[in-house]
Amino acid sequence: MTRPPTAAQRRLIEAADPVTGRLRGTQAQLAALAERGLAFRHPRPPHAYFLTPAGQRTREAEPEAAEKNAVAADPAPAGGVFAARTGGEQGPHAAGPARLREVRSAWQGLLELRRMTNSDGAVDRPCGWERTHLVRAVALALEAAGHPPAGGDADGYRVRATPQPEAVAVYAPDPESLAACAATLAGAGWQAGEYTEPRTRVRYLLASPRRV
Repeated sequence: MTRPPTAAQRRLIEAADPVTGRLRGTQAQLAALAERGLAFRHPRPPHAYFLTPAGQRTREAEPEAAEKNAVAADPAPAGGVFAARTGGEQGPHAAGPARLREVRSAWQGLLELRRMTNSDGAVDRPCGWERTHLVRAVALALEAAGHPPAGGDADGYRVRATPQPEAVAVYAPDPESLAACAATLAGAGWQAGEYTEPRTRVRYLLASPRRV
């Protein structure tokens, strides 16, 4: 049985980039994670280290420890961790150049993660991380394409979880916006079909990751 990571190694794992899984640390620390099968060294320069699926599972299995470490490190972080907007978040929504750069960087990081983790190196369909973070992945694809999320007084897309294991629901303020979201998701490797809620008659998209 593989030994659990040390406290120091857990901190490295929890601090990995939330989208790409890229790790930061000394060469010795990163090599030790690789020896345990929790990280791998990218073959291309700059030979960065990234979490393996086992490393990702380790991070996901320890949310409480991650939260405690984040608070201990910085009780009031200035920027926080990037999170794609799913629509309906509370508080002010910055939509200026800084946010656009963050979204663009996160999307490029996700494409790189697809290239590294899809068995054939394909970037035109979702990877394993997206299949376990459906709402966040769909929201990132929509926000990166320029669709406005709902929030405050503004109306826009909303991404919500569903009882289905590999599908999320996407709502939009009007039929044109819904069709535009469907086109964006199709181009990003998702299958999206329109459905109607039986009771409310509201139209929505049911999106799931394309496998081929």
